[in-house]
Amino acid sequence: MTTPSLEVRRLAYAYPDGTQALFGVDFTIGRGERVALLGPNGAGKTTLVMHLNGILAAGHGTVAVAGLPVAKDSLREIRRRVGLVFQDPDDQLFMPTVREDVAFGPANLGIGGEELQRRVKDALDQVGMLEAVDRPPHHLSFGQRRRVAVATVLAMEPEILVLDEPSSNLDPASRRELADILRSLDVTVLMVTHDLPYALELCDRALVLSGGVIAADGPTRDILADADLLAAHRLELPYGFALP
Repeated sequence: MTTPSLEVRRLAYAYPDGTQALFGVDFTIGRGERVALLGPNGAGKTTLVMHLNGILAAGHGTVAVAGLPVAKDSLREIRRRVGLVFQDPDDQLFMPTVREDVAFGPANLGIGGEELQRRVKDALDQVGMLEAVDRPPHHLSFGQRRRVAVATVLAMEPEILVLDEPSSNLDPASRRELADILRSLDVTVLMVTHDLPYALELCDRALVLSGGVIAADGPTRDILADADLLAAHRLELPYGFALP
């Protein structure tokens, strides 16, 4: 059997002030799946994501990426395998040109020469931004910067792409362009979002994290059709939105 992209087992975590954020989270994401992580503010979503690449260390339980446990001695490889795309692309883009931003991660792994150039070209081509390769990132639109931020992660050739609120602050055209790009990628995706229609459009499966536990796990459409479930976990579809 193919090793899953992500396995989280009995994951629990308390912050130093004693606040318990996760109470025993269990789920598996198979290779090639696109999964939405839904939940109200304060549910533990950010805490969970920070465990996936070792920013936080589990108080109890385990996390494995493509079979490799997240641990101190594996962090370099884990951070290559788990590509985090931040909500604000300006937190991710800091070099003078798009080329240098996209090359930064692989170059720090010791990759250079033709292989580095191939990765930069392929990553930008996947997000439709190859023509901007020599432009300063701050000259791009917000939507274009978000696509370049995705490219910086794709250049690392990750096992799983983790996106934090990818549709936030995008105009309708940019929102559509990003959706088309994400659908075309041959990579496992975990999308953290409050945008329930976007989750439905892009992810066949959804997890509801609430109160530090997985409260629901199933087909996205079934979860969004359960009005009682949504209400219990402070999730709402936009007014007038009808499930297809």
